[in-house]
Amino acid sequence: MPMTDYPALFAATQRASYALGALVPAATDALLRDLAAAVRAATPFLLAENARDLAQMPEADPRHDRLRLTAGRLLGVAADVESVAALPSPLGQRLTDKTLPNGLHLSKVRVPLGVVGIIYEARPNVTFDSLALCLKTGNACLLKGGSDAACSNAAALAVAGPVLARHGLPAAVATLLPPERAAAEALLGAVGFVDVVIPRGSQGLIDYVRQNARVPVIETGAGVVHTYFDESGDLAKGRAIIANAKTRRVSVCNALDCLLINEKRLADLPALLAPLAEAGVELFADAPARAALAGRYPAALLAPADETHFGTEFLALKMAVKTVPDLAGALGHIARHGSRHSEAIVSETPAHIETFLQRVDAAAVYANASTAFTDGAQFGLGAEIGISTQKLHARGPMGLEELTSYKWLVRGDGQVRPG
Repeated sequence: MPMTDYPALFAATQRASYALGALVPAATDALLRDLAAAVRAATPFLLAENARDLAQMPEADPRHDRLRLTAGRLLGVAADVESVAALPSPLGQRLTDKTLPNGLHLSKVRVPLGVVGIIYEARPNVTFDSLALCLKTGNACLLKGGSDAACSNAAALAVAGPVLARHGLPAAVATLLPPERAAAEALLGAVGFVDVVIPRGSQGLIDYVRQNARVPVIETGAGVVHTYFDESGDLAKGRAIIANAKTRRVSVCNALDCLLINEKRLADLPALLAPLAEAGVELFADAPARAALAGRYPAALLAPADETHFGTEFLALKMAVKTVPDLAGALGHIARHGSRHSEAIVSETPAHIETFLQRVDAAAVYANASTAFTDGAQFGLGAEIGISTQKLHARGPMGLEELTSYKWLVRGDGQVRPG
């Protein structure tokens, strides 16, 4: 097999990005609606190709659920693409509009980033999310999926390709790179061709991208997620919030990894975690929590915690439990072990809620709600390119605005700068 000519491929995508600038928003929205219809029509084909990938991965692998497509999930993908189409385009939005004393008129307006590279693992839905968001924002995209999802990703581009052609766009506006590691290395070194790379996956992938990239990177971090049940926490609210955050989908980055329980509420811990017992969640609990659960939580699912369990993203039906003396103890634990993704408090004390919201350093901080809502579609963004845990350019679920930059437009009438 001939080696891939990556510079030529990247240059073609860069040229294709210029073609997107000629599309008016109505044309882009029509394209996205057609793409959504194509996904629905191609559901049997997409599921068949996804089944080929699934056959190569053990069901016990935490990534299996992320890799798996279903008819329902594909309907959700199509709905998200349509949601992106329905949103107003951020392009051309004026962020600043003013006239200086010298008569120069300044406008700061949103513009595309240009060429966006996305490196992701066993998540075929990312292919459609990335394509929809990048097209809406006038960005061409270079997609580097993992080998575990090679068939699923190729099928997605096979569905999208004819739609792009019908709307007069070159295929290179959305390029699927080979699944091998060499493609990632080339993408991370594509200086002059790629404007930004966004990794979406495990901490190992994110670390690899950060350490090896020669192009700008927006980190979308792994989620080590905590919920603190305060002294005044409502038991019914807490049960529902914890169960939803932990068991809704265990393989996603907003799933709960560690419950922090106020020591004054240890007597309520068995009732608080009863839904987790029914779901078969294995707990790694510190000594006070384990004593409170003894005889009231399945013994086979209850194990002692050690320091390795705190700060772990489980991506499975597993959760750590840590007893803290008060709100300050919870804040300290989160500061030491959190990943700045999503954190929550369950409390009926307004002062504690406000302190938690203000003090916790994370992209999304919740009061009396499940962290499962950290998601672009749930935040009204249509879809997401990832959840950024860094502080430069973007933070939290990244939608349309986060895939833009800006430029200054300066209108004058012969002004020159003196001396």
